[in-house]
Amino acid sequence: MTERIVVVGAALFDGGRLLAARRSAPAELAGRWELPGGKVEPGETPEAALVRELCEELGVESETVERIPGEWPLRSPYVLQVWTARLHPGSAGPRPLQDHDALRWLAPEEIWDVDWLDQDVAAVREATAGLDAGTR
Repeated sequence: MTERIVVVGAALFDGGRLLAARRSAPAELAGRWELPGGKVEPGETPEAALVRELCEELGVESETVERIPGEWPLRSPYVLQVWTARLHPGSAGPRPLQDHDALRWLAPEEIWDVDWLDQDVAAVREATAGLDAGTR
């Protein structure tokens, strides 16, 4: 059996809005939207990987808050796990640095206005389930 590799995604919220990142690479994913994040490196916790990835991809200082229940299959052997996260006070605003060419803060009514990657749809649905109740 192949060892699974965890990919972490961030449900990064600001005032009830969710951050979406548009892929610029690889070519087959370019133009579609995702939760920012990336692979967990050997010896790294998923939470540490997410903080590192958000710094590398978006240039922000952040912290994880809680894991969203569930795990979503990606291309084998990868699986997606998602955490809610928040920016550190005074952190610069996110900007697309690696693998993305645009970012959007989506209000609850705008969540489905972007073309999410297929594998992110269920994760986004789970992450935003409480938004209309104002829980994030």
